[in-house]
Amino acid sequence: MTSTAKAPTPGGGPRPEHLGHVIFIAAAAALGGFLFGYDSAVINGASVAIKERFGISETELGTVVAITLLGCAVGAAVAGRLADRLGRILVMRIAALLFTASAIGSALPFAVWDLGVWRAIGGFGIGMASVIGPAYIAEVAPPAYRGRLASFQQAAIVLGIAVSQLVNWAILNMADGEQRGVLAGLEAWQWMLGVMVVPAVLYGLMSFVIPESPRYLIAVGREEEAKKILAEVEGPAADPEARAAEIRLAMHSETKSTFKDLLGGRFGFLPIVWIGIGLSVFQQLVGINVIFYYSNALWQSVGIDPASSFFYSFETSIVNIIGTVIAMIFVDRIGRKPLALIGSVGMTLALATCAWAFSYKTGTGDDISLPDLQGTVAIVAANVFVLFFALSWGVVVWVLLGEMFPNRIRAAALGVAASAQWLANWAITVSFPDLSAWNLSGAYVIYAGFALLSIPFILKWVPETKGKALEEMG
Repeated sequence: MTSTAKAPTPGGGPRPEHLGHVIFIAAAAALGGFLFGYDSAVINGASVAIKERFGISETELGTVVAITLLGCAVGAAVAGRLADRLGRILVMRIAALLFTASAIGSALPFAVWDLGVWRAIGGFGIGMASVIGPAYIAEVAPPAYRGRLASFQQAAIVLGIAVSQLVNWAILNMADGEQRGVLAGLEAWQWMLGVMVVPAVLYGLMSFVIPESPRYLIAVGREEEAKKILAEVEGPAADPEARAAEIRLAMHSETKSTFKDLLGGRFGFLPIVWIGIGLSVFQQLVGINVIFYYSNALWQSVGIDPASSFFYSFETSIVNIIGTVIAMIFVDRIGRKPLALIGSVGMTLALATCAWAFSYKTGTGDDISLPDLQGTVAIVAANVFVLFFALSWGVVVWVLLGEMFPNRIRAAALGVAASAQWLANWAITVSFPDLSAWNLSGAYVIYAGFALLSIPFILKWVPETKGKALEEMG
């Protein structure tokens, strides 16, 4: 990838000679996604122990799991303004600091409310990173490779999930299979949460070795620095002077984006902002995070022993990674909309199949089971659902949110859309324990319904951004 020999890009142009450098920058910026994925899976591995340690109900557990997402919504809402005022890199450092503090505090709580506060603080940092990552990558990446590079955000999320599950498994083994087993004076679940400090610190350190966004630098009058970075990321064949002039011209009539800039039309927000919100909400309302937040408990509820449930959770992460790689290969080749449509159809069918399988459950509460056939079908269908989500909406939404908004409102609009995503994620996460206790099959019918509704939404409203320069988004 770092060879100086030129090869065709997805759009037919020359391969950037400095593509390896750009890949490194994009991967570093996407570490915020890794933190989110890591947190998603680590709380799944610790949830049973947290419930026992603090003597809380399923509803209270759902609140502790989901409170991070409320923090994410707030962090995402303020990240755009902060990024325009302070720069993309400084906001990354603030996010890393918040998540580092959260990891330490979450590992050493003295009460369940204390744990909730630290998880909300971590969520604030993740929310900030979720906005800055896609925006920064979109602003740095060459247009022909922007889709693939923007998909690093989702790739980092799924890698974070997989790595966290491996860490949980290792800690659990050292604690003789007990989430509350004691290791060096702390219970196993505390180590699971505390180890999150490692990727948080790494994220902060990486922010010191990647450049600031050229668009931000030009906006604050540091044009020579911007030209240098443009030359680094687009290669010797690029014309930094011309690119800087293009960006400056696009920004000439713009002001820093604010919430007021997003307003317009009959329904409050500008239409493009509503499309971004719709993409974010649909991505969560199909129920993807139920699989990762509650997978251990879910598989145990259908008759799979606890040790095996960790295996099924990790196996699902491998499927997630495979789907994400497929999306990264095709997002710049066939476009964003076709991938999203393929995913919506596949998710609808898989979720409907899950609903059918779970309709055969017997028992109540934690003591339920499925017949062998339906249990097998449920596992297969859940993995098919994850595969289709990963190769489509998991990647496409992050790519579109980084690309689709006009320059003048990009940061603020991305913040609103990301906040909507976290709020929808919270609603699904906090409602699932009670919803599944009421009717597990019905929960999957609801998720299938949202997957089905996403099809006309894509066809009618979602724009195709493949191959377009950011300055063309209007």
